[in-house]
Amino acid sequence: MNAMSTRMVTRSRTRGPRAGPRASGEDSAPLGRGEAAAEGRKRHSPVKRQRKPQRLHVAYEASDGEKGEGAKPLKVPTWEPQDWQQQLVNIRTMRSKKDAPVDQLGAEHCYDPSAPPKVRRYQVLLSLMLSSQTKDQVTAGAMQRLRAQGLTVDSILQTDDSTLGKLIYPVGFWRNKVKYIKQTTAILQQRYGGDIPASVAELVALPGVGPKMAHLAMAVAWGTVSGIAVDTHVHRIANRLRWTKKATKSPEETRAALEEWLPRELWSEINGLLVGFGQQTCLPVHPRCQTCLNQSLCPAARGL
Repeated sequence: MNAMSTRMVTRSRTRGPRAGPRASGEDSAPLGRGEAAAEGRKRHSPVKRQRKPQRLHVAYEASDGEKGEGAKPLKVPTWEPQDWQQQLVNIRTMRSKKDAPVDQLGAEHCYDPSAPPKVRRYQVLLSLMLSSQTKDQVTAGAMQRLRAQGLTVDSILQTDDSTLGKLIYPVGFWRNKVKYIKQTTAILQQRYGGDIPASVAELVALPGVGPKMAHLAMAVAWGTVSGIAVDTHVHRIANRLRWTKKATKSPEETRAALEEWLPRELWSEINGLLVGFGQQTCLPVHPRCQTCLNQSLCPAARGL
């Protein structure tokens, strides 16, 4: 047999002169007539007639570190939340009007569509940096004021901190964001030619850019689904619906838990869908459970 270990060892159920033991993981060559007779004597069983070999096909699981070609590991059933598909259908129904703040003021609506691609990507990243701990309406207002001044890498680097602070105020933690925007913009000019990185790892390495911003930047700026963008809305709703195998304590922990079971084709949809649902129905305080289509399916609404 090969170096590959298996969970179950089987032998071909064969009789007759054309069957022989397996060696080195491959079928043995057909035996000659004299060899077949000798093999029969070893087994104390006379050779009466030839019979076509019957092979057993057994699935196996490769041991850790083995990467044999053609080896397919056994599929392990994955956990998934109860009633999640119906819950998702109901949320889509409640969000069908697309009239939540995120639908008109999210990151994909804050950049200048007529700007060159590199500038558009930079504006997407800045809108995401401003959006942290800030309502969409406030972020959109700050982006409008910045764009009116000419929102490019060069223009931001030429703007003094005091003026930049006045332009983005009253976004949350605006003083820190002035510092982060200046530092990140300088890095983009020096290392990326004024563009933004095209990977999550490089994006989160920038000052003031977290995992949620990075995944949204990949989706909006680069058109790549790199992961589920989880903010406070998605984090809260996922836990209320029990969409995580166990309770999670942070958005990043929730992201990892969701990506373990949620089909990848839904990753790009889930952020906007749940953010709007959290803005309109599943509020942080006093959620509107009476008007929610998931009232009978939601563990939180049922007090479970």
